[in-house]
Amino acid sequence: MSFKTIAAALVLAASLHAPTIAQDHSSTHHGSAETAAPAGDTSASSKAFAEANARMHKGMDIAFTGNTDADFVRGMIAHHQGAIDMAKVELEYGKDDQLRKLAEDIIKAQEGEIEMMKNWLVKNGG
Repeated sequence: MSFKTIAAALVLAASLHAPTIAQDHSSTHHGSAETAAPAGDTSASSKAFAEANARMHKGMDIAFTGNTDADFVRGMIAHHQGAIDMAKVELEYGKDDQLRKLAEDIIKAQEGEIEMMKNWLVKNGG
């Protein structure tokens, strides 16, 4: 994956997450993804992003083991799945061709990386 694609993905992810940094996450961290309510706009895409965000944060809420490598991989699998889920929202609701292409690239790259990390966990007892 090129640096340009990685940088664009990080900018997209940060811009989607930035409005939620200051809000109270108690409703999404402990609630189900299906009941996650977006802060602000309540359109279908905003609801889909809120649900993806809630699933990602729930998946990243792991019991740390002290094995840095395994903890990193276990948290990153959920994080990468969150990127895939957000990219799918872009494909469903987004209109910009450049961003839709980026979403497709993110899905392809993140799916490959998730597969690699799952294989690593199997091989390394994580």
